[in-house]
Amino acid sequence: MTRRPHPSVVAVASPIRLYGRRTVLRPLVAHDFEAWSEVRTRNTEWLAKWEPLPPPHSPDPARSREAFAGRCSARDRERQSGSGYAFGIFVDGRLAGEINLNNVLRGAMQGATIGYWIDEARAGRGYMAESVVVLAQFAFDELRLHRLEICIIPRNRNSRRVMEKLGIREEGVAERFLEINGTWEDHVRYGFTVEEWRERRDELASVWL
Repeated sequence: MTRRPHPSVVAVASPIRLYGRRTVLRPLVAHDFEAWSEVRTRNTEWLAKWEPLPPPHSPDPARSREAFAGRCSARDRERQSGSGYAFGIFVDGRLAGEINLNNVLRGAMQGATIGYWIDEARAGRGYMAESVVVLAQFAFDELRLHRLEICIIPRNRNSRRVMEKLGIREEGVAERFLEINGTWEDHVRYGFTVEEWRERRDELASVWL
């Protein structure tokens, strides 16, 4: 009988794969274009109000295979340099969204930010909460980071429910923090440290991993 991999990074695998109870996280590659394009195009309205505007005159990766391949290559370079780790979220072998560990800083900071989105058709089933726990395990246990931050527009109740579901600590509001869809938006900042992870690892793993 084949045993399911432990819910941790598989260091010998290429590309990296991380496992939750129902989700698999792995970097996107060029041959994921059709699946990514379909999900992103179908969710344009659902996602646009929570994301920065794309650079002017740049090709849309959801409509250009070449632009998507370039996006994947850029994420590969970030991973190789240790500055970022981007993953597609897969449920039953199908792309359900993305989750990224962005702006990885070493030195005295030893921290990073988490960003994510999910297909509207998959929302409300706990897949994103599970993916956040999977990524936190990778960040703390494998990358040895000290602190993770998640920043969410106050009115984005769906994303804030993910934090509430996981019991991630709210730290306050950063005013006009990020440009989102052409507007400088306030963001609620959530923090999660390795000390908190160590205290809650067994609890979170029992539910999500």
